[in-house]
Amino acid sequence: MDKNMSYGSDYKYIPATSVGSGVGIEVLPDIYSHTIQIVNICLVGNPEDKNYVLVDAGMPESADEIIAVTEERFGKENPPKAIILTHGHFDHVGAIVELIKYWNVPVYAHEMELPYLTGKKRYPEPDSTVEGGMVAKMSPMFPNEPIQLGENVEALPSDGSVPYMSEFRWIHTPGHSEGHVSLFREKDGALIAGDAFVTVKQEYLYKVLTQEQEISGPPRYLTTDWKAAKESVKTLAELKPSVAVTGHGLPMTGQLLTDSLQKLVNEFDQIAVPDYGKYLN
Repeated sequence: MDKNMSYGSDYKYIPATSVGSGVGIEVLPDIYSHTIQIVNICLVGNPEDKNYVLVDAGMPESADEIIAVTEERFGKENPPKAIILTHGHFDHVGAIVELIKYWNVPVYAHEMELPYLTGKKRYPEPDSTVEGGMVAKMSPMFPNEPIQLGENVEALPSDGSVPYMSEFRWIHTPGHSEGHVSLFREKDGALIAGDAFVTVKQEYLYKVLTQEQEISGPPRYLTTDWKAAKESVKTLAELKPSVAVTGHGLPMTGQLLTDSLQKLVNEFDQIAVPDYGKYLN
């Protein structure tokens, strides 16, 4: 393990939460979504066989909660086989350094995301001017300096397979970030979408607090390529998922998911794309 890991100097606890914080949902027998303040982590694996993977790594200073959740579901002294990152924004890697040190497990991300995870590039500044509510206005306080995971993070296999998730494949779904990926299982239509689309209007504080379910595009204040984001939503809708776990908001299933995702495709420019903001062009 490469011990020379660090967060950006702007990483800190973010005082934002929701009514769903601390709540876990067994979406399928082997897919468990748990909310850390305003973001979801996902545990993939059946508790009966003890093997599992952690998808995404929560908010800053959330390592203790994540470890407790995994131990409750899979037992103590039983680390995940790996950590898979949908992307590297602060609310998806907030506890990654502590988790790597505690578990000594490999981390995988898309090759285009690696520069942001190895200290080489920083994400664009969050856009506080974008159309939206209070969360968008708060976004300048969100960390965006690059973290340094060194040799502890590596690229996902180029053949689309996902390490230790044999039935899943990763799909490049850029827009929210360059190397954003979603994970899909063909046999039952299970989709782990990350922030390619979400099921809550993440820009609006009231909706974040109450977790009012409503399909939406990626969080506006950190999305820099809306053309790519639209194509990514189309790609995921064509898979016809039966259940979707997203980075923000409650899981969505069945006909509600089908209808909502198709509406998002048809009305992406009206539902997802803000009327103004510095990354529109």
